Amino acid sequence: MASCNKDKDNDESDTPDSGIATAGYVDLGLPSGTKWKADNEANPNDENDFYTYDKALAAFGNQLPTKEQFQELIDNCLWSWNDTKKGYDIRNNGNTIFLPAAGDSDCDGNVQCVGSRGGYWSSMPDDSEEAWYLFIPFSSGDARINNRPRCNGLSVRLVHN
Repeated sequence: MASCNKDKDNDESDTPDSGIATAGYVDLGLPSGTKWKADNEANPNDENDFYTYDKALAAFGNQLPTKEQFQELIDNCLWSWNDTKKGYDIRNNGNTIFLPAAGDSDCDGNVQCVGSRGGYWSSMPDDSEEAWYLFIPFSSGDARINNRPRCNGLSVRLVHN
């Protein structure tokens, strides 16, 4: 996309918002009781902390959110863009998590759209070539669940049921 910033910012996008439990998971008061990890998972093999779907699934298994858990986050929380940190503060139940606009990478590893969009793998494959993920075009705030080639690099945010 021409509107994407292709350079990685060195801001504090991965720093959780104040008030987030530093011990790991945040209770957003969701109907399912799902708790969301305060931070994205770092990937020691990728400077942008992206994972392909298969590597994310192998590393984290059922700690990856389902499509339904992503939809519950969309439906039950207040999402507000944080222009300073370039991402979304997601609030409910008096608690907050922050999803950075970390961008993504294509199957060749080309990083794109840092600061303007982000994607987060789910635990659910779509078919042999694609898997479901949370897509957030951060400029419009139209979060939705889409499918994407498994070889793409996306962020990972874990859940605790």
